[in-house]
Amino acid sequence: MLSPPEHQFSAEDRRALLALARAAIVSVLADSPLHPNEPDPACFSLRRGVFVTLEVHGKLHGCIGVIEPRDPLRESVVHCAQSAALHDPRFPPLRKAELPALQIEISVLSPLSPIDPNDVEIGKHGLVVATEDRRGLLLPQVSTEHHLSREEFLEETCRKAGLPRDAWRDPQTEIFSFTCEIFQEDLSRSSS
Repeated sequence: MLSPPEHQFSAEDRRALLALARAAIVSVLADSPLHPNEPDPACFSLRRGVFVTLEVHGKLHGCIGVIEPRDPLRESVVHCAQSAALHDPRFPPLRKAELPALQIEISVLSPLSPIDPNDVEIGKHGLVVATEDRRGLLLPQVSTEHHLSREEFLEETCRKAGLPRDAWRDPQTEIFSFTCEIFQEDLSRSSS
């Protein structure tokens, strides 16, 4: 079993980021402005790639992210949460009635670094496969959730990029890895 990556975010940071994502979704569904309740934690100003994944009744209902850390996490989490709720083309827009069954997961990405395909570790690395005009990304948890081998994970990342499944073998294809700090809402908080 792989050891988990070091945690940069405290339990309070994680709760604040998850609460921000939920507040962003609630505000966009209610068509009301998002108002901060208290001073932002310091982690909100970090610039990191981030993905927000939404599940409703345990089934994927949206996943949107940004790879490049252009904006502070506060802006990126709000944008990704709202986009995952309303604009993931694979799913219908989230409805207010689905909010009680919604579970939010946030994946904060490390910087990308080139990797040799033989060095990809299932469960540890997420992948980006890129050519001049196409790019695909899969988060590290995808490989474990779908029980993929290293080669299958590389093939699925190529497929996500709209490339032939074996494009990762082409020397012109760039392969990057990253790790994630992943955290999600505790659904037991809402059950009684």
